[in-house]
Amino acid sequence: MAEDPHAHQSIAATAARLAALLTGGGGGLRDANGNDLVFEDALDVRPLSRLAAPPDVWAVDGGQGLVADARCLQVYVTRAARVRWVDGRTVLEEEGALRAHLLGLGQDRMTLAALGVPVAPDSALDVNLLRDWGEWEATARCVDEAAPGAMVLVDGDLQPDWRIPAAWLEGLLATASTRSVTLVGVTKHTGLSWGGAPLLSVLEQRAPAELGPRKCWWVPVARTRPDVGAGIRVVVARLDPDARFSFRIDLPGDADPVASLGALAALSDDAAFPGYPYPLTVADRLAACPRWIRDEVWDRIDEVFDEKDVPFDVRERAFADRHRMMERY
Repeated sequence: MAEDPHAHQSIAATAARLAALLTGGGGGLRDANGNDLVFEDALDVRPLSRLAAPPDVWAVDGGQGLVADARCLQVYVTRAARVRWVDGRTVLEEEGALRAHLLGLGQDRMTLAALGVPVAPDSALDVNLLRDWGEWEATARCVDEAAPGAMVLVDGDLQPDWRIPAAWLEGLLATASTRSVTLVGVTKHTGLSWGGAPLLSVLEQRAPAELGPRKCWWVPVARTRPDVGAGIRVVVARLDPDARFSFRIDLPGDADPVASLGALAALSDDAAFPGYPYPLTVADRLAACPRWIRDEVWDRIDEVFDEKDVPFDVRERAFADRHRMMERY
């Protein structure tokens, strides 16, 4: 097949633009997700010292998987895992109940009512909201069960799905503060950028130049607007001197960032995942919904279809992946 000159030119132009963004020195903080953040005027890289780990640490992560897709109807599974880490060892590994959801036209209101999701009755429903609500439900239980002085780690930022009212998060943060529990959100992939380039990459290049290699550091980035509900402080931090990556970290507005990040760093020295809080790696593993789990759910659905005398050809017409079938040849 002859080479398409237009394709070559577009690929080359895209690559050149991307190279300029990744290596350029442009400025300007932005959030690709469009959240209501007030950014710092400058990026101030600060050294970070590791402190003692909290005596009681909880971690929450959620998982999801698509079981079957009829385009107008989808079957998903979600779950939220919880881990408890006390005095340097895991004392609880809770996978979380596997929930199956039927999404599509006519199903949304039924699902919202069944799960008690605190959103407007006419809110659009998708699997992202369902997974997110499951995680925040689990987080609220952790706050209730945590000992005073505990830290509760959440995979992702401390800004729930936009459909969940800000007042709900305000109430959770108030409860945590009253119980002397610190909520911390740790985001592996973030839409924050500097001059169009990924902010974390920019800081991972800049911080060693300013502080030297093998240093822990943190950078204040933004705060939520005071008129948009709960006060959240956003920072970027490298939590282990051997870590390849830094992370976006969200803290309550009334938390001491130096103390909170120092305690978080004490949980982030695992040899396999340096720089990432170990309890969250355990929660991530527990929450996953791999292929075998989705297959088991579908097998159970098939059993119910048999009980309800749903013909096989009806099932196949609804859920067969025609693209995959065609691409095999």
